[in-house]
Amino acid sequence: MAKKSMIAREVKREKLVKQYAEKRAALKEIINDKEKPVEERFKATLELAKLPRNSSATRLHNRCQLTGRPHAYYRKLKISRIALRDLGSNGEIPGMVKSSW
Repeated sequence: MAKKSMIAREVKREKLVKQYAEKRAALKEIINDKEKPVEERFKATLELAKLPRNSSATRLHNRCQLTGRPHAYYRKLKISRIALRDLGSNGEIPGMVKSSW
């Protein structure tokens, strides 16, 4: 089980990303538009820099929904390999059987 503070930090980041998504997209559109004057694009760059760092989607990290583990994460299932193995062993995932030999 991951530390509760790490899980809470990730939840906080997800909230910030959602909150600033539209504003970031609009500013990036202005910055990448080569037709606009350089001064306007530069102002948009400064505005983008003023936004919170954690509002950037690249700062998000995938974590297991059950344990909060950040490594060995299956995107399709949104859980870690260890949680997947436990659920498979307990027969809680339909069609999955843990093999052993």
